[in-house]
Amino acid sequence: MSSTFSDLPIIPEIQSALKALEYLTPTPIQAGAIPPLLEGKDLLGCAQTGTGKTAAFAIPILQQIHKLGQYATPYQPLGLILAPTRELVVQISENISAIGRFTKVRHTTIFGGVGQRPQVAALVKGIHIIVATPGRLLDLIHQDYCDLSKLRFFVLDEADRMLDMGFMPDVQRIVKQLPRNRQSVFLSATMPSEIQKITTTLLHNPVSVMVTPPSRTADRVKQSVMFVDRGNKRRVLDRLLSDKTRTRVLVFMRTKHGADRLFKSLIDAGESAEGIHGGRSQNARQRVLNGFRDGKIRVLIATDIAARGIDIDEISHVINFDVPVEAEAYVHRIGRTARAGASGESITLCSGDELKYLREIEKVIKMPIPVDQDHPHHSPNDQDPELNAPSVFRRTKKTRGEARGLARSETSSEPRAAGASTKRRRSISGKVKKIKPREGSNPPKSFGKRSSPKTKRR
Repeated sequence: MSSTFSDLPIIPEIQSALKALEYLTPTPIQAGAIPPLLEGKDLLGCAQTGTGKTAAFAIPILQQIHKLGQYATPYQPLGLILAPTRELVVQISENISAIGRFTKVRHTTIFGGVGQRPQVAALVKGIHIIVATPGRLLDLIHQDYCDLSKLRFFVLDEADRMLDMGFMPDVQRIVKQLPRNRQSVFLSATMPSEIQKITTTLLHNPVSVMVTPPSRTADRVKQSVMFVDRGNKRRVLDRLLSDKTRTRVLVFMRTKHGADRLFKSLIDAGESAEGIHGGRSQNARQRVLNGFRDGKIRVLIATDIAARGIDIDEISHVINFDVPVEAEAYVHRIGRTARAGASGESITLCSGDELKYLREIEKVIKMPIPVDQDHPHHSPNDQDPELNAPSVFRRTKKTRGEARGLARSETSSEPRAAGASTKRRRSISGKVKKIKPREGSNPPKSFGKRSSPKTKRR
């Protein structure tokens, strides 16, 4: 494994850019991926977020396209990088601009949420590399603004996130447009079985680079969980934010409506806060991220759309206000802190109805999350699996029903006749009436049906 970038067979133009960026030592994923990619081999890579996966594929692609010496052709890119979110597309584009600053490689970004006219103009002018989200790219392909028949380099970044967000059908439609003779790269933070099945069909004899075990959380993240009644979560959050040593805090919510309510209430309380989710425009999201990166915003409230693709090195704390339903999302959430060699802390607020999600997370990361009871709103009942197990809820309902039936039988003044039954019928007014058939008669098979005109009602 190479100790410095100068030990790798990288052209002087990119070496100069790496020195200007003060990139001296390659990360494990970079040291493992760059040599085989420069040899033209396919790659299947797995590494934690924040370990430099972007440079691992950007350096070889930039170098190979630069050495080809081809002019940028309108509508026909040589390289395609697919990413699941607009934020990640922008981040990859910024890395390509910085690493390829001394090359003649031109690239553009394509994503939804903004007008397509500037993107079409870039394609008409001619580009070498496209960095895109699947949906908008498919739109431009269908409009004949993009032709992938000459493509030579294909990268699918955050492949597992593509699967989680339901983008794989679009990805497969795009792959059908690609020539067979191409170099393909799959990179992901985790490698679930579904992704492994897809790679067998899309990669040809790939080199596998697994830097960390799948679903392993960052070693430098101090993790803890606080068991709290749902109604007290906001009080616990306020208490956590009162500690000003928590300089840059990322708070995760499950829904965009919850994120909106929380960051607006924090602003009303005088906190420097903002929110980001899929319902906000791309310009608003980029403005918020820039403010958070520059330190103008202390608390960022986000949904899982921000779990990946936010390249901010100085996030001190991640707070899971809502426990994620998917265990893999927890790994990506807390991966936003402890980046670039720094340490970080994650705090999860767990109510009783979320206990099952927490236990699934612990199974995936293969370790129990330490419990923090040092706060005034600790709720032992919320961490009791017996009280919060779904089977207990079902058993409780059945017991209550039996209790109600027993109470009726004990308080009834008249015993029921043999064969008699009590049924309910809803009247026109909507009220439910009890109908007791005459003694000795058979109860009707059904109530509420309209009687035949020939039948006389008694």
